Amino acid sequence: MPELADFVPTLAGVGLLMALAVAVLLAFQVPSKFSPALAILRGAVQLAAVSFVLSGVITSPAWVAVALLVMFAVAAVSATRRVGWSWPHLALVGGSMAAGISATLLIIFSTGAVGFTPRYALAIGGIVIGNAMTVAVLAGRRFAESVHEHWEEVEGWLALGASPRRSTLELARGSVRAALIPATDQTKTTGLVTLPGAFVGAIFGGISPLEAGRFQIVVLAAIMAAGAVTAVLVVAQLAPVRVRPGLPR
Repeated sequence: MPELADFVPTLAGVGLLMALAVAVLLAFQVPSKFSPALAILRGAVQLAAVSFVLSGVITSPAWVAVALLVMFAVAAVSATRRVGWSWPHLALVGGSMAAGISATLLIIFSTGAVGFTPRYALAIGGIVIGNAMTVAVLAGRRFAESVHEHWEEVEGWLALGASPRRSTLELARGSVRAALIPATDQTKTTGLVTLPGAFVGAIFGGISPLEAGRFQIVVLAAIMAAGAVTAVLVVAQLAPVRVRPGLPR
């Protein structure tokens, strides 16, 4: 086990990064200026707890499944809160994420692209769940914002006899595209602008750069596939709009 003194440089570095973020936001008078710092503190506590727990369950298929279910539940609830909390929205967002994640993991492990072991299931499953959550939030919020901003256009379609789904079709398609931009740009620039965490982590774990690259491209493809399915399902279910939606908070 590492000694407490080994963590001092890490704590100092993280503390200074938090202070920098807060100072910049304070100077620009941004609302919720302490949110990034609080998010870092919360993330540190959660990572410490998860690291401790996973060290004892990473080789157990049953416990890995439990860990993934907990991750998914938290991700679905978090995404729904960002889109607009309600039980129907939780079912909508959770179902969309589940479809994208399940289809993606089924393809990965059934083709043998990555070995079906507890360690890989936890690693890839956690990454895909996290990115599906992000895409669900971006898609849902972007769609609501687009419909709110273009409500006169939507009303015009409805007045001409178009169905609620048809009246928002182009806005829905644009929302899906916008939600996938971060993942698309990350994939396009991998190796040129950034070295993704899975790639670097695999190398640090002793895997050859070639094997790390193979693992990373599977992860990137999984993120894109799960994100595409999630975004389309979320927006498709939100698309039949009859009243002007409020702006997401």
